[in-house]
Amino acid sequence: MTDSSNLSSLVEEEEEGGGVGVGVGENSQQQIKTIPSAFSSIPDRPATQTSLQKYAPLEWLGYFDQEDDISIAGTNDVFHVYMAGSEGPIVFCLHGGGYSGLSFALSASKIKEKARVVAMDLRGHGKSSTENELDLSIETLSSDVLAVMKTMYKDSFPAIVLVGHSMGGSVAVHVAAKKAIPKLAGLIVVDVVEGTAMASLIHMQKILSSRMQYFFTIGKAVEWSVKGGYLRNIESARLSIPSALKYDDSKKCYTYRTRLEETERYWKGWYEGLSDIFLSCPVPKLLLLAGTDRLDRSLTIGQMQGKFQMVVVRHTGHAIQVYYCVSSIMCYLFEIFI
Repeated sequence: MTDSSNLSSLVEEEEEGGGVGVGVGENSQQQIKTIPSAFSSIPDRPATQTSLQKYAPLEWLGYFDQEDDISIAGTNDVFHVYMAGSEGPIVFCLHGGGYSGLSFALSASKIKEKARVVAMDLRGHGKSSTENELDLSIETLSSDVLAVMKTMYKDSFPAIVLVGHSMGGSVAVHVAAKKAIPKLAGLIVVDVVEGTAMASLIHMQKILSSRMQYFFTIGKAVEWSVKGGYLRNIESARLSIPSALKYDDSKKCYTYRTRLEETERYWKGWYEGLSDIFLSCPVPKLLLLAGTDRLDRSLTIGQMQGKFQMVVVRHTGHAIQVYYCVSSIMCYLFEIFI
């Protein structure tokens, strides 16, 4: 057996040429010929996008063209709107509960090529400011939308297509049913039907309470919304989640702008009787769904009778409008106006 005490230790030293030099003995001046590293031919790995960059907030400019605050006469209510496009009919967009008008940003960037877009922050959401932030009754929300339209257009209403997602879909239907818009040209409801919505209400408080409630940065809130499935599209989340948050000075972190859990008494009113009201609206109608399982009996019969058009957009989740796949809306507008 060889006496290991007589063996000098081997020390690897990195050479400037990128190979590995092997020295014999810590103090030895003898150097063995440099041999190329097995890794010297592998290109450097490109820098990976950090979580901070990946989920950083995005500015809405470039998607919408401008924003404005609409003050309602005789009240202290001020509603924030985002606008895009310069000609064509108005596509007036109403977001779902807990979202904001910026949830339509990706859609607006495409629709504005053919029409004008207005996306409103509803009461208690986004940058809107009202005397009673918790009054999310369907009557109040519908009245708010009509008040904003009358303030913006006065006696010269353009042709308007109402688009509403989830809770906003219910608001759009009730606004259309009031027959108060002189030139209402169409109604588009995004992923909300009475049967499924009513059945899900018993789970809503649990869903809301299970959400992460506080975030040290806006980026963390964006990351959670994507990974938690609230918004599957990262770009849309980076655009819209910041407007769904507010800073809590007492806790030194961000939390949700809208206190949905305190509005439960209004939830049933959003969806009760919605299918029949939708079917009764005397305008062309389009229902965008994330799955056919969402149809209830009334809508199934109405669809078979040709009372509305229906398009199923799969693999998007509940917030269909946060994707660029707005070809259904574009085709629908084309059929109405061209």
